[in-house]
Amino acid sequence: MKTQPAERAVLLGRYISENGATVRSAAGKFGISKSTVHKDVSERLRREDPELYEKVKQVLEINKKERHIRGGMATRRKYRELAQRKNSCGREG
Repeated sequence: MKTQPAERAVLLGRYISENGATVRSAAGKFGISKSTVHKDVSERLRREDPELYEKVKQVLEINKKERHIRGGMATRRKYRELAQRKNSCGREG
């Protein structure tokens, strides 16, 4: 993504606020690092569009409060998939 940093910050801010996206998902969508997303929405966006910055800040606060839940769900999914693979391999023999 080749855009000016200020322009990119606004695009990221819109994406995060409209989709309730995490920093990680925004980074993946735009093909940039999580560090760049964080810097753009926490520093550059504040200067470029203070109103959008406040919206993004609220979304990121919610994401921060919920991250332990997402982490637990990912762990649960991981072990469920491992168990399914183990069961399917045991039946073929």
